[in-house]
Amino acid sequence: MLKKLIQKLRLMLLPLVCLMITCTIAFMYIYEPLFLKYLNRKLFDVFLEKVHSTQTTGIPFIVDIDEASLNEFGQWPWPRYRVAQLLVKIQNAGAKAIALDLLFAESDRTSLGVLKQNLKRDLKVDVQFTGLPEALLDNDRILGNIIAKGPFVMGNYFYFHKSAQQTANPFLHPLKLAIVKTADAADCQDCLIKAQSVLPTIQVLSGKAKSSGFINTMSDKDGILRNTPLLLTWRGQIYPSLALAALWIALDQPAGTLKMSSAGVESIRLGNLSIPVDQNGRLLLHFRGPSHTFPYISASDVLKDKLTPLSLAGKIVFVGTSATGLHDLRPTPLDPLLPGVEAHATIVDNILAGDYFFKPDWAPGLEIILIIFTAFITGLLIMRLKAIWVLPVALLTSALIWYGSVLALGRWRMFISPLFPILSLVMNFSLLTLIKFWISEKKRRFFKDAFSMYVSKSVAEQIAKSPESLSLDGEEKNISILFSDIRGFSNLSEKLSPTQVTNLLQDFLTPMTGIITGNDGTVDKFIGDAIMAFWNAPVDVPDHESQALRSGLAMHAALKELNLEFKDKYGFVVDIGVGVHTGMVRVGNMGSKDLFDYTILGDNVNLASRLEGLTRFYNVPMVVSDAMISHCPADHLIQELDMVAVKGKEKPVTIYTLMSAKNDAIQKQLDVYVQALKLYRTRQFEKALALFNEIKRGNNTSALYALYCDRCDSFIQAPPPDDWNGVFVHTSK
Repeated sequence: MLKKLIQKLRLMLLPLVCLMITCTIAFMYIYEPLFLKYLNRKLFDVFLEKVHSTQTTGIPFIVDIDEASLNEFGQWPWPRYRVAQLLVKIQNAGAKAIALDLLFAESDRTSLGVLKQNLKRDLKVDVQFTGLPEALLDNDRILGNIIAKGPFVMGNYFYFHKSAQQTANPFLHPLKLAIVKTADAADCQDCLIKAQSVLPTIQVLSGKAKSSGFINTMSDKDGILRNTPLLLTWRGQIYPSLALAALWIALDQPAGTLKMSSAGVESIRLGNLSIPVDQNGRLLLHFRGPSHTFPYISASDVLKDKLTPLSLAGKIVFVGTSATGLHDLRPTPLDPLLPGVEAHATIVDNILAGDYFFKPDWAPGLEIILIIFTAFITGLLIMRLKAIWVLPVALLTSALIWYGSVLALGRWRMFISPLFPILSLVMNFSLLTLIKFWISEKKRRFFKDAFSMYVSKSVAEQIAKSPESLSLDGEEKNISILFSDIRGFSNLSEKLSPTQVTNLLQDFLTPMTGIITGNDGTVDKFIGDAIMAFWNAPVDVPDHESQALRSGLAMHAALKELNLEFKDKYGFVVDIGVGVHTGMVRVGNMGSKDLFDYTILGDNVNLASRLEGLTRFYNVPMVVSDAMISHCPADHLIQELDMVAVKGKEKPVTIYTLMSAKNDAIQKQLDVYVQALKLYRTRQFEKALALFNEIKRGNNTSALYALYCDRCDSFIQAPPPDDWNGVFVHTSK
């Protein structure tokens, strides 16, 4: 029971590991460790670089306080009367909305009224201005009056850490939104990013503006700007970003709607424009390219009246800076130093073009399905296919997922991350391949260890390298079979102690086994002093019939050397008989479900065993069947022994023996023997007897010729029946 359980667990190892890996990947997908989140963002950067559109709507326009402007009109901050001049000129050029990506958090210290107060306080000098209108003494009032007359949007800056200093009663412009909720929708105050404090534009300016928005852009933890919130919440109110506020002004202040679901924010609507955002109200930016993708004009050119009338008609103008010293540069996937003002322009352009990236609600479900799918495909391939096929299919699957993600982002603007599906595929492929390799190596070691005691090292190595080529469950195959046995071993063993018998068998079987395995044979079993071996299994052995015959001859040659040792050690010599045959047998694991051996079965196995037994009857060292004759070594003589029907078989077989190396005397003797055998089988027994006696006199040690003399005498006395065909039926083994 335990063995079966272990086998089942071994079969289930790869599926179980695959399941564990997939669950681990799914867990990491849900909780997304920081390093994987970082990789996911980098993948988005790679995709964005491939599929981003450089086509803009032409609506966002940037007036840039650049290095040339600072060189021309002095360092920043400029006097606000100059900013007022700049804004008037932009408005006169026809701008639909003008958003200032600038923060006026303090009063202008360059106002004449402020200078007058400071001189009197610090130097006790009382300066008087004559003929100057009072309104020109305060730059902030000048700028405020201009802001009140146009479509201007002021900027604020929110803080998100609790230690930030609070500003008392700032003047801000919350965005009025109708909130549409599903039945189980979350509260928008819990979903939108919550600010802790604000650094506003001073009230004298913001109080005159039609709207204001936060100028914050929120980079990811790796410092790259990819998405940014369009809405924030502070003190229970919802505030728009500078870009959203500018768009709201440009669209003539349409009604706004915030759509909520159980997951959080779904979308923001301004009039007919629906803006897909994530659950926290953030927009995934579709950057159009590096800096200066949008049309720029230098603030110095505006101030020097290089704008033609209505040149900005219908445009949404952002006033900002690209000057390096003013620290308003943001790294993005497409530019390491993008002016922050261009991020606001990107938001407006994305919304007006309806060309923004988003992650649909069903994307997580699809990515989980892809994680499971890649794991299933990888596990199935590794369990079913060879490694040479698994890798190309795995690479193709990864390429398809990657291309599908790029296609989804480029064509439908949906970001479906390939990271976790490909991670699932890579981890499953790597670990399952490693485990399969470990199992294969274990199998190889098992096969090598299991067969190294029975086959040659070369065969054992071949089995270890290609265990799948084995058919241990059983197959029909042409096999060469050898049986050998020590003659009279029972009588010999009576002269020895049990320990000596064991030592004798070890001394005999060890070199004999070496001969068999050295000729690529498989030792099936030891039956006491007998050896059963076969060729052409478990792996194919070319010319296995010749290998079996060479083994039988080598065993007799080796026995001559062994007998010298046995004579000294045990006081006697041993003799063996060898039977060799080839034919179709059943080869494989034979036995019960719990206890079995790798062996061969069939009539041809029995015949080979009977041939070994006939060596004693014919008093020859080796008996081989007629199936082996064509494979006998060319340097040995072949002598036909008889046509026999062995015990347990009716079909006759012609049997032979191999004689020592050729010489003229033996060849002449064989020629006479062949002639006598022909006379015998044609019922000319008297003539045959004369020839057998002639050979017998020349070879007194051969029992074969005496046997045929006896048969001829018998048939002369009592002739065989008419249907006699020369076959001798053996009734004993």
